[in-house]
Amino acid sequence: MTNTWTDIANANLVLVMGGNSAEAHPCGFKWVTEAKAHNRARLIVVDPRFTRTASVADYYAPIRTGTDIAFMGGLINYLLTEDKIQHEYVRNYTDVSFIVKAGYGFEDGIFSGYDAAKRTYSDKSGWGYELGEDGFAKVDPTLQDPRCVYQLMKQHYSRYNIDLASQICGMPVDAMQKIWEEIATCSQPGKTMTILYALGWTQHSIGAQIIRSAAMVQLLLGNVGMPGGGVNALRGHSNIQGLTDLGLLSNSLPGYLTLPVDAEQDYNGYITKRTQKPLRPGQLSYWQNYGKFHVSLMKAWYGANATLENNWAYDYLPKLDIPNYDILKVFDLMGQGKVNGYMCQGFNPIAALPDKNRVMAALAKLKWLVVMDPLGTETSEFWRNVGPYNDVKSADIQTEVIRLPTTCFAEEDGSLVNSSRWLQWHWKGADGPGEAQTDIRIMSELFLRLRQRYQAEGGKYPDPILKLSWPYKIPDEPSPEELAKEINGYATTDFTDATGAAIKGNSQLAAFAQLKDDGSTASGCWIFCGSWTETGNQMARRDNSDPYGMHQHQGWAWAWPANRRILYNRASADLQGKPWDPKKRLVWWNGKAWTGTDVPDYKADVAPEAGMNPFIMNPEGVARFFAVDKMNEGPFPEHYEPFETPIGINPLHPQNKKATSNPAARIFDSVWDSLGVAKDYPYAATSYRLTEHFHFWSKHCKLNAIAQPEQFVEIGEVLAKEKGIAAGDRVRVSSKRGFIEAVAVVTKRIRPLQVNNQVVHQIGIPLHWGFTGLTRHGYLTNTLVPFLGDGNTQTPESKSFLVNVEKI
Repeated sequence: MTNTWTDIANANLVLVMGGNSAEAHPCGFKWVTEAKAHNRARLIVVDPRFTRTASVADYYAPIRTGTDIAFMGGLINYLLTEDKIQHEYVRNYTDVSFIVKAGYGFEDGIFSGYDAAKRTYSDKSGWGYELGEDGFAKVDPTLQDPRCVYQLMKQHYSRYNIDLASQICGMPVDAMQKIWEEIATCSQPGKTMTILYALGWTQHSIGAQIIRSAAMVQLLLGNVGMPGGGVNALRGHSNIQGLTDLGLLSNSLPGYLTLPVDAEQDYNGYITKRTQKPLRPGQLSYWQNYGKFHVSLMKAWYGANATLENNWAYDYLPKLDIPNYDILKVFDLMGQGKVNGYMCQGFNPIAALPDKNRVMAALAKLKWLVVMDPLGTETSEFWRNVGPYNDVKSADIQTEVIRLPTTCFAEEDGSLVNSSRWLQWHWKGADGPGEAQTDIRIMSELFLRLRQRYQAEGGKYPDPILKLSWPYKIPDEPSPEELAKEINGYATTDFTDATGAAIKGNSQLAAFAQLKDDGSTASGCWIFCGSWTETGNQMARRDNSDPYGMHQHQGWAWAWPANRRILYNRASADLQGKPWDPKKRLVWWNGKAWTGTDVPDYKADVAPEAGMNPFIMNPEGVARFFAVDKMNEGPFPEHYEPFETPIGINPLHPQNKKATSNPAARIFDSVWDSLGVAKDYPYAATSYRLTEHFHFWSKHCKLNAIAQPEQFVEIGEVLAKEKGIAAGDRVRVSSKRGFIEAVAVVTKRIRPLQVNNQVVHQIGIPLHWGFTGLTRHGYLTNTLVPFLGDGNTQTPESKSFLVNVEKI
């Protein structure tokens, strides 16, 4: 989230797309009702189903799953052509005036630099700004240059007229027009819209670009960095934010640092590539501190063994020799018999990954599988025959399965990072049952035993394990407090920080601005620096006072970075440093320094007239409409159909089959034959969650099993009548990859849509059931989902696929 849960209360308009926050985030939805009750905010919901969120909305409109970019692209076109943008904000705080290289182009759905044989944009050299002789980006303040971002953006989205957008989305023109007009009112300075989304946007083959399109809308409206604004991802778990923060993705290091690839054996080259130089005079590019963050991380991991002489243990870091070595790639290799063992910690891949049958076949080729989880999961039981729900021949599966029962969060101390980026400390409520051990203990014992084996027997290049620093009082089980202090960061020696303050060795650091690249500081995650300082555990604070009435609650827990509640908040003030609206004061220039109701996301002593821009994580200092070379599908979001499209073409590019679906999406050669087509599987399906269940856990709880005991699917009344299906009938829903059977809920909540001059029916499928737990056993919903992913994040396309439905 760029903003916070509590900040939603500041919104004048709330747009919920790609999520069902009232159902999936019922406690957080309180702040939407606060905005409605006390700020007279309006709530708009756009969703394939009439959801529980829609039931309390001021306006609801249906949309075909997977077409959100068409809606957003049409909205961008509307805002530009109707001149409904926040001009001063857009002109000064975004890249609209930047001149793009002459090598950039777009034709018939494909951007310049595409390699069709490799299904990737192998040449992104044209996707950048034109640079002058001084090394700075060229700009045109008049916005008239045909290659400035403003003109290119207008040209790109001119195709997205309301009639075409309506034909793609299946949303009636009058509904689309009304929503766009309502959104456009938030282009007034001080009036803000917040956008709330969840997995309904991320789980698509174009998921990352959907989110970019939303960011572009918010930038045109001047709503990024503003109270009640932003683009806000509602996380599905209480600690999913912490997972990404701490670098648990295959190409990440903690704090959104990146793992080197195989070609980056040179340390200086690795650092130089990631240390961004400013693209405008006087601009601060905060990634210029990349070396400080990286060296401090390596000192936290390797202690005295990370030195200047060995490039801070750079050679101990693994180098990615396989591009996009993500979970889809791992299971693809596993299915080929190229993976011997798999450690599965707090994850249920057979239920969470796409194409359950493919995943199960891959697990069956392992020599061993270790599952760390508090409860039995479908993955730990994948080998068990459970009637029709997991129809396998157990005797044929030779995988050795080892279960290591873990405690859950309520059985240990520690911190969670919620959607708002708040690090909140929690305290142990009870001991774990039976043989359950904490994840910390299990992983610590595993490390210590591996190190002991290497010490005794040697091995190929054991240094990364043998030289790892392990300074904990109880090596078998480091305390959460020790780990939290290490992640925050500490001084390894005495030094003087940038303010001239003397910092004693072994003292806790107060902020990431103190981190250095000379080995005098260690920090396990630079963005968490400040969470546990010399004054104590900031995550444990529980002061909910709100002295400014701006819902920032600075004394409640601790938010990364620097306890800042709204990212890019310098943009909440105009060029002179005055808030756009006195009623929405966030940060401002007091004549000597930046101050406010939030921690300024800006260099505190830089006066407005110095010309430094708010978006300091970009080298140009402004927000990007043109994504340069950071996205794998192109600099502008473009609508592509789901890989299983009910209409068979992309109406924007009907003659170019290469542009039907995302030309740079993640798909393996072996997957193409598993994709269905509309003549065999005519209905669009999407998956979703229910309030009564939490992923696959709560089906182990008796009360939840009573509340929602049996698997069901939602079918619209019109389709049900056509198929002769009545409420309560059992139906079979099938894709080319398999089938599930469930009870039919015949509902008014899903309507047929007019799409590209044909009728498209949609089916809703909850995801919580499986063949373990106290609920009645059911089929895994992801049996139906294709094994492919987003071109940037590799997130599976679980929200848009084709099925057939038949009465049993």
